Amino acid sequence: MSTSVIEPGTRLAGRYRLEERITDSGGSCLWKAIDEILARAVAVRTFDPEFPRIHEVVTSARAASRLTDPRLTQVFDADDSGESAYVVSEWVVGENLEGMLTKAPLEPGRAATLLYEASEAIAAAHSAGLSHLCLTPRDLVWTTGGTVKLLGVATDAVLADRHTDDPAAEDVRGLGRMLYAALTAHWPGDEDGSGLPAAPAVDGVPYAPRQVQAGISHAVDAIVCRCLGIGPPAQHAEPLASPADLARALRSVPRTPLPLFAGLGHSQPPSPRPTGPRRPATASTSASTQPHRPPAHDPAPSHVPPPRVRQQRGDYPPPGSSSTRTASARGHGAHGADRRHGNRALIGVAAAALTVIVGLGVWAVSGIAGDGSPDGGVTDNGQQSTQPEPSMAKLDVQSIAAAQDSRPNHQDTSIGQGVNTLIDGRPDGKWETQSYADPNFGRYSKGLGVMLDMGQPVNIANVKIHSPSSGGILQVKVGTSRSPGSLKAIGRQPANGGEVTFAANPRATGQYVLVWFTQLPSPHKGKLGEITVYGSAG
Repeated sequence: MSTSVIEPGTRLAGRYRLEERITDSGGSCLWKAIDEILARAVAVRTFDPEFPRIHEVVTSARAASRLTDPRLTQVFDADDSGESAYVVSEWVVGENLEGMLTKAPLEPGRAATLLYEASEAIAAAHSAGLSHLCLTPRDLVWTTGGTVKLLGVATDAVLADRHTDDPAAEDVRGLGRMLYAALTAHWPGDEDGSGLPAAPAVDGVPYAPRQVQAGISHAVDAIVCRCLGIGPPAQHAEPLASPADLARALRSVPRTPLPLFAGLGHSQPPSPRPTGPRRPATASTSASTQPHRPPAHDPAPSHVPPPRVRQQRGDYPPPGSSSTRTASARGHGAHGADRRHGNRALIGVAAAALTVIVGLGVWAVSGIAGDGSPDGGVTDNGQQSTQPEPSMAKLDVQSIAAAQDSRPNHQDTSIGQGVNTLIDGRPDGKWETQSYADPNFGRYSKGLGVMLDMGQPVNIANVKIHSPSSGGILQVKVGTSRSPGSLKAIGRQPANGGEVTFAANPRATGQYVLVWFTQLPSPHKGKLGEITVYGSAG
């Protein structure tokens, strides 16, 4: 069946009901669909019969379905044995990096954190023998659930017929270009990779980020240059060879924790530094809903309305220009000028009257307070400012100890060793459980882990855990008691062999933080690395 005759309402495999066509180009079509068995939205890609790489796309999708890192888009189903081949994947809702940058560059600390997460996710894919090869700002999504998602691992390269002898180096360059864009709101790659303004360049080599945007540290600037080969080799260390190398480099620079909602903090708009040629804005520069999409040959990867119109980077107003000057230039002729002068006169009279009224009101309130208020002051509850959200920072841990919920006749003595290595600032901890016969602790325990004592009640925003092994189930609980059963769970997810982030939304309050395995990874032995708690004082 040809892609062109598949219409909304079509069911594939008796369960995937196609609802809305998102893109249709390059021999494949991307749909928003409903999995009627599980009652959830999914992304479905179908193919024209003449598309030459259907089997390769399906094969790569099946390989991607085995990836366990939660930051990579999940592939649920892929089949080419019937009349219509298809790939079914996670429907991701949030804002992509390109959409975030329509306003301004990200604050450097948050840009570093975002790309650190992306680098670790791509490194996890590489460890499984898969790569991306087509990374652009449209592939990195900050979801409405407060998590990072990368779209298109393994499949986008096949859709675009992209090949390379060094996939690690290619993905490092892609990640480096995204970090450059996050820091500057300019794109240093090919024009079809992003609708952002082109990065200023000399002889095809982009300016260093610090030459484009103020406020970027030398350390972060050097990391970008090492990814993209900017500047003479003598000016920076050896090039970064793999996404894992980039993750290690970003781990060493100051990073700002990501917020718990879509929409990251921005730095000031770029200062008027040298800029390259501008690119026309495209309909894909912002996307509130990010399905798994093909690479650049899809002109509009999002089904949402076109993004808000923005001034292209480099179109900086001349010194002294203002919004009033722009507005005054809209009128032409004496009649328009007379009407504006009349309006200004009326506005002036209204402003004067308002000033008198406000002055009388303040005098009256002050007089009442002077006679009747115990402190002689004025209290206006309607004008009290709202308390700002507490700032989020890394919190100090007072102490750490082993924690378990085990049968009275069973105590895992291994978990009491190496607990201090989990809060010493180094990712690789020395904490582990003993080995068990099955993932459920041989039915001797309900959970094994560690209890962090923060010294006092604190507001906890998120907890980051380095997990040396993959699989099993990690859980984080917070509360005012040392008893695991009395604490409130803020999340549970599988270990991924890297960094796992648990976000408390809304923030959780408590003195104690429990991090433990409720199910062991293979080979039935739990291991933990560095644990970091972010939040604010209680």
